[in-house]
Amino acid sequence: MSGDIEGIAFDLDGTLYPNYRLNIRLLPFILKEWRLLSAFGKTREIIRREQEETLKNSPVDSQFSVPKGDFYQYQADITAKILGVPAEPLKEKIERLIYKGWEPLFKNIKLFRNVIKTLTALKNAGLKMGLLSDFPPETKLEYLKIRGIWDVVHCSEHCGAIKPHPLSFLKLAAEMGLPCGRIMYVGNSHSYDVIGAFKAGMKTAWIRSPLAVSAGKEPKPDFSFHNYRQLQKFMLE
Repeated sequence: MSGDIEGIAFDLDGTLYPNYRLNIRLLPFILKEWRLLSAFGKTREIIRREQEETLKNSPVDSQFSVPKGDFYQYQADITAKILGVPAEPLKEKIERLIYKGWEPLFKNIKLFRNVIKTLTALKNAGLKMGLLSDFPPETKLEYLKIRGIWDVVHCSEHCGAIKPHPLSFLKLAAEMGLPCGRIMYVGNSHSYDVIGAFKAGMKTAWIRSPLAVSAGKEPKPDFSFHNYRQLQKFMLE
């Protein structure tokens, strides 16, 4: 392991478990609420584009203010405009159906093979353990039975900026008590995880499908892997 790495942080969804295992359970919800999900997805992309424009004009540091105040209200306002419905009832509906409604689906979802073994080995090696997710992760971690592993758990939405905006990565580093350059961030999305962590100054590890196309993707991660045995070996040997 590189001697300058003192902490390792992980994305949750699609990184610690395969996305398809959740998507199968989500299928009835997707069929019933496809209009809401479509509008919600468009909203998140609008917010990401706005964040990117903000970054062109505003330097980002650990004291950077919340970009849009109440993120959840702003998200509901945009989604409501797309759907042509009132924002306040929709904000409650998003909270009830998406944020809270999906959490029970994580009961008994199987993690990637060797995740627990790898996380335990990294923690026992003295690395500070962090987790950063776009969606609130606390209840999910309880259902996945990995709540007690982390030194710091952070949700990007709570600071008002979702990945790949670097603000949540910077806040995670501050809570871990480490410079960004001494943290390895592990995620499954090049567009959100690798780019976001890179912008914050972190090292990056990308877990990807063997079929994923990596050619031309910049910035290149410091390490790419397909299974957690590879990550454990890279970090500890």
